[in-house]
Amino acid sequence: MEPPHQWEYRRRVGQVTEARQVVIVGSGPAGLTAAIYASRAQLSPLVIEGEPSSTSDQPGGQLMLTTEVENFPGFVNGIMGPELMQVFREQAARFGTDYVTAKVTRVDLSARPFGLWVGDPEATEPSYRADALIVATGARSLMLNLPSEERLLGYGVSTCATCDGFFFRERDIAVVGGGDSALEEALFLTRFADSVTVIHRRDRLRASKVMQQRAFAHPKISFRWNTVVEDVLGESKVSGVTLRDVVTDEVSTLEIAGLFVAIGHEPNTSLFKGQLDLEDNGYVRTFDGTRTNVEGVFACGDVQDHEYRQAVTAAGSGCMAAIGAERWIEEQTGGI
Repeated sequence: MEPPHQWEYRRRVGQVTEARQVVIVGSGPAGLTAAIYASRAQLSPLVIEGEPSSTSDQPGGQLMLTTEVENFPGFVNGIMGPELMQVFREQAARFGTDYVTAKVTRVDLSARPFGLWVGDPEATEPSYRADALIVATGARSLMLNLPSEERLLGYGVSTCATCDGFFFRERDIAVVGGGDSALEEALFLTRFADSVTVIHRRDRLRASKVMQQRAFAHPKISFRWNTVVEDVLGESKVSGVTLRDVVTDEVSTLEIAGLFVAIGHEPNTSLFKGQLDLEDNGYVRTFDGTRTNVEGVFACGDVQDHEYRQAVTAAGSGCMAAIGAERWIEEQTGGI
């Protein structure tokens, strides 16, 4: 018999096919809540949790890139994002969830059981087959692609005002973007900050007229037009940003304690294009809760929610997806 570590390697690169009742792709709040419910239903779920990286498809999702989380129920004094996801993970494991740290490179939803590949997407046989599939791959915030921005993410750089705005009471902060999301973030942040500077690369906003009127009328909000962020300043936390005027090429410094990037989100749905129905904005289209257009495939969390994008709403939809999968399997088999 080959040693266990060698079997794990072969499984990871897709040379062995393993059958499961439920496979969950993604390990953020939605995926791990689905795992808790599916494992308690004795469905022995497998979570394919992604690979460590600086993006949202890593194990644990976007909360792995945050510091303190104060708005998740049950934690009176808050909890660090990575710690919260570890609690989720351990709770699911307690009830029998298995994990594979790998990235899904290909899926086949044309027939059941569904096929999933990790490693080589051209391999003849899939790595896993699943009677039911729960898609919890999340969405990623579009970023400025600055090394300093990545280094300070969670230390003054944020992509979520409702998550982190509280930490910037009586501070000067900035929001990058010009759409409705950016102005919603800016208006929300005025509840806490002394001032909010909206930095936009053009001389006019893309946001709706109503949102523009609200922002222009707010005494705490100011605008830097035709301006881009060249660098985020600070060693262990944000102290300011270097700005460049795209018309005059003039470079300046803005002292701030926080930078909120609100230039959009992109759902992690590339795996499923042509197999699952997607909304015009790329998110998975769901109905009757978390069902997709493919029988036996469910979607939950930020991959299908472009409105709320909160850990607690993702967790709730993960619960729905697991219960939906349990009931669907029972319908197919006449009992679990």
